Amino acid sequence: MLNWRQLLGVDATSRRQFLAYNAALAAVPFLGNTTQAVEKPRFKDNPFSLGVASGDPDHRGVVLWTRLAPSPLQPDGGMTPTAVRVGWTVAEDEGFNKVVAKGSTLATPQLGHSIHVELSELKPDRWYWYRFHVGDAVSPVGRTRTLPLPWAEANQLKFAVTSCQNYEQGLFTAYEQMARDDVDLVFHLGDYIYEYEAGRNGKVRTHLGKEVESLGDYRVRLSQYRADPLLQGMHAQCPWFVTWDDHEFDNNYSNDISEEQGIDPQRFLIRRMAAYQAYYEMMPLRRRSLPRGPHMQLYRRAPFGRLADLMVLDTRQYRSDQPNGDRKSPLNEAALDPSNSMLGGEQRNWLYHSLINSRAKWNVLAQQVMMGMVGFPSDDEPLSYSMDQWPGYAAERIQLMKFLAERRVPNPVVLTGDIHSNWANELRVNDRDPESQLVASEFVATSLSSGGNGEDKPSWLEELQSENSFVKFHNRQRGYIRCNVTPETWTSDYMVVDQVLQPGGKTTVRASFVVESGDPTIKIA
Repeated sequence: MLNWRQLLGVDATSRRQFLAYNAALAAVPFLGNTTQAVEKPRFKDNPFSLGVASGDPDHRGVVLWTRLAPSPLQPDGGMTPTAVRVGWTVAEDEGFNKVVAKGSTLATPQLGHSIHVELSELKPDRWYWYRFHVGDAVSPVGRTRTLPLPWAEANQLKFAVTSCQNYEQGLFTAYEQMARDDVDLVFHLGDYIYEYEAGRNGKVRTHLGKEVESLGDYRVRLSQYRADPLLQGMHAQCPWFVTWDDHEFDNNYSNDISEEQGIDPQRFLIRRMAAYQAYYEMMPLRRRSLPRGPHMQLYRRAPFGRLADLMVLDTRQYRSDQPNGDRKSPLNEAALDPSNSMLGGEQRNWLYHSLINSRAKWNVLAQQVMMGMVGFPSDDEPLSYSMDQWPGYAAERIQLMKFLAERRVPNPVVLTGDIHSNWANELRVNDRDPESQLVASEFVATSLSSGGNGEDKPSWLEELQSENSFVKFHNRQRGYIRCNVTPETWTSDYMVVDQVLQPGGKTTVRASFVVESGDPTIKIA
């Protein structure tokens, strides 16, 4: 695979773009005291138009995020190319009567005037409130929390799981109920934006402009999504763990390989560099995720006391190319090739090390594409499988299941997005063999809006489940999963929305399932 140094071999225009991007990233807020900053700027419009957010919490702190953008749908957010000093305040109460931390930091043009404040001296297992101020402007108030001490015996964790929020195909109605659920945190498992040109995906709302390619394009597209009030409101409710899938950059890409034939991988990496930088700018991520050229580390781990180890994976950046031309195919020699990798060697080793060292009751793998080996029936035998999901990397998946079983990793649970439908799967070493060892549970969250309203029970559901006995639930409506974890049980509520094509949709519990500690069998709650 290409690395960023190899990009220096491209033509002069591309080389200049690469050097400009790389110089911008090298000059980020660490300029600090050596950069002359505007202390009291004036804005024609609200500089906090994109709201506030928090993310990547641990027992000592959390990341606080905002971005100055008085004109959010301009590539530069309507800001001049100068650094601006922004103040922040954290309190133990919503009225800010008990301030526990405050300070200031720089919003630099190199990172689109985004702010990532990393707090590290808060108390564990506490709720906090925060806000930003710059000049005469004050941001909305956000609520966030720290996690329990890694060795603490936590009694409960409540969170939501979502993915796939296509702006053109539906309203973000489900966030309204999610905000009322009063969860501790949110996992967003990818496809936060869609990169397609305006009008390609629907007419509920319309993207701005052509398919996004440049840094400015990605900034505008992310800002258009972030301007949604329901999305902003949910970000302000609690901290998020985010990871990308493909549409944050380009559909069905794998590492430096496009799904389209004939795309120059060098130019492709230049585009990926722009996408990754814009993603970092717009997400509440720690400095460890700051991109280096077209590379950005997103896999990470966060213990929620001794109750749950939360492991966030990246199944796009390091994967080998999809076998069989990324077409639905049988589990043939190409799909079973042991050289195929979804995770890449370094991330896989990190995951195994994390699982071995976990002392948690539940071990959570938050990732993008379905791990259940679902075979789709058709008139032609044999069953066909998605090569973009784990069946295309079947050998690595089997190795992972064997590792979980042989090392007796306690209560592994996989959380998944991507597929625009709800699934509850019991994961075996070999899903095609009902006698194979049952190892883990998988809860797949449908899309938040992608695909429009969807349907409750597709006509072929009975045939699908008869061919895939490990599938315990399937549904194609929009929504998210609400999870409640205790030392004894894991409960997943599938929350579905009856209407995303127009306002007024109602969110209800479609189905609930429970997994008992020590037994990965999925049971109706």
